[in-house]
Amino acid sequence: MPGGILLALVAALVNTPIFAQVSSSVGFYYFAVFAAGLFLSWRFHSSRILFSLLTLLLAHRAVDFFANGHAGSGPGRMAVLLVSLLVPLDFVVLSLIRERGLIIAGIAPRAALLFLESVIVAVACRPENSKVASHPLSAAGLPTWLLAPFAGALAVFAWRFLQTRRPTEPGLAWSMATVWLWLEFSPLGRVADAYVATAALILGASLIETSYVLAYHDELTGIRGRRAFNDALLSLDQQYAIAIVDIDHFKKFNDTYGHDTGDQVLCMVASRLSRVSGGGQAFRCGGEEFAIIFRGISARDALDHLEVLRLTIERSQFRMRGLERRTVSRSGEADRRKPSRKKTTTITTLPDGHLSVTVSIGVAEPSTRNRHPEQVIQAADQALYRAKERGRNRVEFASTAALRLEKVRRAKASRS
Repeated sequence: MPGGILLALVAALVNTPIFAQVSSSVGFYYFAVFAAGLFLSWRFHSSRILFSLLTLLLAHRAVDFFANGHAGSGPGRMAVLLVSLLVPLDFVVLSLIRERGLIIAGIAPRAALLFLESVIVAVACRPENSKVASHPLSAAGLPTWLLAPFAGALAVFAWRFLQTRRPTEPGLAWSMATVWLWLEFSPLGRVADAYVATAALILGASLIETSYVLAYHDELTGIRGRRAFNDALLSLDQQYAIAIVDIDHFKKFNDTYGHDTGDQVLCMVASRLSRVSGGGQAFRCGGEEFAIIFRGISARDALDHLEVLRLTIERSQFRMRGLERRTVSRSGEADRRKPSRKKTTTITTLPDGHLSVTVSIGVAEPSTRNRHPEQVIQAADQALYRAKERGRNRVEFASTAALRLEKVRRAKASRS
C-alpha cells in the first residue's frame, strides 16, 4: 500500500499547477531520496534494493545523456526503448536471485549484469545504430509491444509475493509502474526527475516495511512474533483471554524425522492458528509455543473457539517433503541404531506417509488474583501444564478453583 499511495501522489502532483511552484525543489528531493535509499540498503545489507536503486539511477542518467534534450528520435529514443526493456528485466532478476547481502559473491554477478547492460546501451545508442528508433510511428509514447515485459514482471512479482509474503516484491512492482509512467509520459525534465525519485522512494519504503515485518513477524511461520505479542499486551482492555498453545511431543518430531519436518509442523500449526475464530490473534512466542489473544470476550467464551481449533489441528494431515527420514529406512522399518522408547506419543504416521499432529492449550482471563497480563499468561501456562498432565490434545481453563488445587498439589509434592 505505501508504494501505491506514493505513486498516486506523484501522478496527481505533476499534473497540477502546484508542481510548477515546487519544481525547484525536485533536484534536492531526487538527491535526498537516492542518498537515503543507498544508505539504508547498505545499512540493512540488502543487495536487492541497492542494485534496484542503481538500476534506476543508471537508466535515468542514460536517457538524459543520450537524449540531449530530445527523446523523440535518434539516440534518445533508442535509450528510452532499451531502458523500457531492461529495467523490468533487471527487477525480475533481482527478485529471483537469492539475497546474499553485501558480500563479494552477492555483489559481483549483479554488478557484472549492470556493466554489461551499460555497454549494450552505449553501443546501441550511437547515432549510426539508433536510426531505427527515429521512425515517426515510434515518436510518441512507448510501443505497445513494450507492455509485455512490464506485464510479465508484474506477474513474477505477484507470484514471488505469494511465496514470500515480503513487501519487497510489491515495492518492485510499484516502482516499476512509476518507471512506466516516467518513460511513457515524460522521459525528460523535472517531471522525469520526480517520477524516478518516487520510484526510488518506493523501493526505500519497501525496505523499511521488510525490516518491520522481520521485527514483528516470525520469519519461519509468517505469523506475528514475540515482539508483536509484547506490544499487543500493552493495549489490552479489561476483558480479554489469553491462550497458550504447545505442540505435543514436538521434540520427537525433530528427533524422529529431522528439523526440516519440525519446521513443516510449525508452519502447519501456525497456519491453522492464524485462522482461529472468535477474533483471536495468533503469535509465535518461541520454539513450539504459540499464544492467542482474544479481545472483548471471556476465557469461557474462547473455549469453544479453541476446541474447534484443537480439532482442526488434530484432523489436519500433511505429507513430509522429501524422501529421507532420519530414523525410518527406505523399506519403512524403524532404524535399529536408535533404541526404541516405550513412552507413547501423539505422533501418528499414516500408511500413506502423512503425519498427524496434536496440540495442548491452556487459556486464562483477568481476575482478582490475576489482574495483569503477565499474571494471566502464567495462569494460562499452568492450565497448559495440566492439559499435558491429563493426556495432552486437550484444552484446559485456568479457573480459580483449579489454580488453588494446583498450588495445594505442588505444595504437597514439595514437602514429600
